Amino acid sequence: MLIEHDGRRPVVDSTAHVAPTAVVCGDVTIGPGASICFGAVITAESGPIVIGENCIVMEAAVVRGTYQNPVTIGDNVLIGPHAYLSGCTIGDSVFLATNCTVFNGAEIGDRSEVRVNGTVFVGSKVEADAMVPIGWVAVGDPAKILSPENHDEIWAAQEPMNYPKAVFNVDRAGHGESSMPEITKRYAALLNRHKDDRMIE
Repeated sequence: MLIEHDGRRPVVDSTAHVAPTAVVCGDVTIGPGASICFGAVITAESGPIVIGENCIVMEAAVVRGTYQNPVTIGDNVLIGPHAYLSGCTIGDSVFLATNCTVFNGAEIGDRSEVRVNGTVFVGSKVEADAMVPIGWVAVGDPAKILSPENHDEIWAAQEPMNYPKAVFNVDRAGHGESSMPEITKRYAALLNRHKDDRMIE
């Protein structure tokens, strides 16, 4: 299903395939030979998405472009089922496995792999030919690739990257307070702009 959002329509190469239950919304460009599988969601919320040649976005994966962080996906990239990508840059010949997550501002170099349940944190830079093992976390610039058991080291790298500020432009709340009221107010307003979307025949 192709949807116009904020006056912008997807552009799909004639040799690409979009499954009938996939959603491609807004300022999205899909390159030659690409395949968007059943249930995938490609949504340019407020920033463009460019998907390269021969890319595959598998079932129930989500790719989301944002104002601060558009999405660029190189050629020959495989995005596995239930993967979640938001505002990131992916090089050529990258494998993003089932249920992995790549956050806003992250960059993944050519020929890299993020394996099942791997996470690349906001603003992190994964070098070319790197591998994030099953369930591990890449954090920092350049990224350290850490086991989830190393929570203190992960948090030491994550905290100064300030996820609420980087993604929602909201300062992290102090102890006993919450940033969530302001985050949800802003994010709901952004998402509610979809009420004016229009399906393309």
